[in-house]
Amino acid sequence: MTTTHGTFSIAAADLEAGEVGCAVQSKYFAVGAVVPWVRAGIGAVATQAAGVAVYGEQALGHLARGASPEEALAEVLADDPGRETRQLGVVAADGRAAAFTGAECLGWAGHRIGSGFAVQGNILAGHAVVDAMARAYEEAVGPLVHRLVAALEAGQAAGGDRRGQQSAAVVVERVGARSESREGIDRVCDLRVDDHPQPIAELRRLVSIWTSWDVQRRAHVHYERGDYAAAADTLAGCGDDPTSLYNRACYAVLAGRRADALADLREAISLDPSYRDLAARDGDLESIRADVAQL
Repeated sequence: MTTTHGTFSIAAADLEAGEVGCAVQSKYFAVGAVVPWVRAGIGAVATQAAGVAVYGEQALGHLARGASPEEALAEVLADDPGRETRQLGVVAADGRAAAFTGAECLGWAGHRIGSGFAVQGNILAGHAVVDAMARAYEEAVGPLVHRLVAALEAGQAAGGDRRGQQSAAVVVERVGARSESREGIDRVCDLRVDDHPQPIAELRRLVSIWTSWDVQRRAHVHYERGDYAAAADTLAGCGDDPTSLYNRACYAVLAGRRADALADLREAISLDPSYRDLAARDGDLESIRADVAQL
């Protein structure tokens, strides 16, 4: 038996948001490079235990060709002599889910499936881990990224991987995301903690940063389309970090909201003086250049 790392993961589909995603934690270095596989409009796959990374890609391929999650699992494992050491969760973008836990996976090992998700784990403290993950995912609210991480947090709180913690990751794609930014891809979140004593806590911190940047990205889409008022309004609840304040000031002045722009710019500079020099040269602030010089 070559399996020496424990892993717990969740693959899920949010039908309302058009998103698919996968989150994972393991006593294994850089688990995000192996376990989670997602494809917008197709589904999400977790491949673990004595995991074979290519199974994620293959299972998504079968889903794309019209296979059900159960059929996709059967296809990737059909000719595998080590199938009883594998563990996979497969969720289609329409919410259908299936999972497989081989008889030779190290205990405790098992899975739970529900509407739009599959939770699986091996070398766990017990069945309470996957039970807690499923319950947390179903009860959580908000964007899929946050619900996936909530499931990891619940699994860890219930005992998690018996061998401890090392790495964690969350990946989410959304149908149509490629048209919302210059990136040209449907991946909206791809965060990895490759080696950390508390990887889930660190992943949560990164998700908080990502949340702020995601709002700024959406605001920038309005900016590029010339809808400056919408750009400023999108950043209204983004927090008071210097970058958000500075960007909101630029959008506000272009929208004709001079007083709002100066207030945000003044606060941004007080928090990070480097923005003073940037503001002095920023073309978006040309109409209030004289006021900027007095800040």
